[in-house]
Amino acid sequence: MSNPFDEETATFKVLVNHEGQYSLWPSANAVPDGWQVRLDDAGRDECVSYVEEHWTDMRPRSLAESYDE
Repeated sequence: MSNPFDEETATFKVLVNHEGQYSLWPSANAVPDGWQVRLDDAGRDECVSYVEEHWTDMRPRSLAESYDE
C-alpha cells in the first residue's frame, strides 16, 4: 500500500489550521476538523510551492504572538 502523501501525480489541497500551520493534503481524503482549505485540488508541486511561499514563519501563531509582545 502506497502513502497518498507521496503520490507525485495525485491531486492535493493546501490546508491551514488556527495556529497558521500548513499541510499538504490528498484531495481524495476528507478535510480534518480544525483545518481550512487555502488551495484546492492542485498538483503536488504547485501545493508545495504555495506552502513554501506562504508559510514563512514555522512557529505556531500563539508562540509567535507571545514572542512579539
